[in-house]
Amino acid sequence: MIPVRKILSLPKIQLSYLEWNQAQEPLLLLHGLGDHALVWLSLGDYLSKNYHIVAPDMRGHGDSSKPEENYTFSEAIADLEALMDHLKWSSAHIIGHSWTGKLALIWARENPGRLRSMILVDPIFVWKMPSLLQVTFPLLYRVLPFLKGMGPFASYEQAEKQARQLNQYQQWTPWQQQVFQASIEQKSDGSWGSKFTIAARNQIFSEVMRISGLTVPIYTNTLFVQPEKGVNRQNWQLKPYKTYLKNLRICQVPGNHWPFLVQPETFNSTVADFLQNNN
Repeated sequence: MIPVRKILSLPKIQLSYLEWNQAQEPLLLLHGLGDHALVWLSLGDYLSKNYHIVAPDMRGHGDSSKPEENYTFSEAIADLEALMDHLKWSSAHIIGHSWTGKLALIWARENPGRLRSMILVDPIFVWKMPSLLQVTFPLLYRVLPFLKGMGPFASYEQAEKQARQLNQYQQWTPWQQQVFQASIEQKSDGSWGSKFTIAARNQIFSEVMRISGLTVPIYTNTLFVQPEKGVNRQNWQLKPYKTYLKNLRICQVPGNHWPFLVQPETFNSTVADFLQNNN
């Protein structure tokens, strides 16, 4: 099923989103830092017969608005709740990857009635980080794989050459190429770069470091998807999730930090099995 691109106009921003509208069970797909809704194309197609699926471009990403400020978790959650209200969803199953995995945890803590279940795909930085680490941000911006593709690049060819070296595009399938092409644009000065803005990058990264994702017990049924070459490989990294998430299942899958892009078959079936048991 081909998703439909739609726009929701909110008082201060516009949210662009993809919608697979075939079934009634609501499922909200949240992409990671620097990505956009199209990364969920395979999963959306796989599940569309059984779910009403929506995947937004988070503010600052993709085709959604890119304000110069207001990139807090609170603002992002407010965007998502407004989207759910527009769809007349009182609650939904939530899938969050990387940064939005931490967002899902905060959302489940603050407003648990909105989440029917929660799938965390290789979430990052679950703890609050010391403020002194902020001096390392410029280095992290240069080395983190999901930020290397921001640019600027002198040409589209240069941008694609960089993308082909990134983990999320390692096979350079037609779909991965489509995801990459939807993530960049030509700027007013003729250079090429990500649609993801520097203002969004800096503020979201600061917020992720400033806020702890796990502070109290959370009882939402949760699947932790642990890619074999992902960020969370050690027991100490999983310990806080095991401590605070009281209805937690951990499932290992092949692939790297983007299992839905590089190993979609196994990832899709893993998600489907968990959701089927939580409807």
